Amino acid sequence: MIELRNVEKYFFKDDPREIHALQDINLTLEDGEFSLLSGASGCGKTTLLNVIGALDTVESGSIYFDGRDITKLSEDERTTLRLEEMGFVFQAYNLVPVLTVEENIGFIMRLRGFSSDKIAKRVLEVAKILEIESKLSFLPNKLSGGQQQRVAVARAVASKPKIILADEPTANLDSKNSHKLIDMMRELNEKEGMTVIFASHDELVRDSVRRIIRLEDGRLV
Repeated sequence: MIELRNVEKYFFKDDPREIHALQDINLTLEDGEFSLLSGASGCGKTTLLNVIGALDTVESGSIYFDGRDITKLSEDERTTLRLEEMGFVFQAYNLVPVLTVEENIGFIMRLRGFSSDKIAKRVLEVAKILEIESKLSFLPNKLSGGQQQRVAVARAVASKPKIILADEPTANLDSKNSHKLIDMMRELNEKEGMTVIFASHDELVRDSVRRIIRLEDGRLV
């Protein structure tokens, strides 16, 4: 599904503060992976996740998504790619505070032009998997942290993207909710075939994935 070839990424390039965030990254991610980008804080795992997700650009190298080099896309094309092919789960839940749980989950589907009937059916389907079907009429501020993170996951998967990119999704959760979230994401991976890539230093995530991709100082090790 995804192939990175000789990818280089800098922050503050040609500046005294220059950081060589990604160094000669060569990596292949297959359909259906349930994998982890691992390493100490500052190793480059979130940066790598962001360039895979077309949220950030690179200085050199190529990133192929289903055979298309996304480093050559315009910003509008990158936005369309993210909307139609990718789902994102962040440490900050990024829920829309004035929308109900049901509306938050269906938000991406609505942007993509799905019918109201399809949205309603799919929202209920993923809400049941993530055990938040009783919260559909609630606003986010009426939910616990674990429930809000499950809403964020439901929103990410509702439109059936090809890949889910999850950056520290368990960081704000206790161990019980972390276990539950990872189990539910694995179920979505196995039952719906979604590729899931985590960036995390959580031991629970590390013990749950099928592949660990370790980074150190911007390099794959």
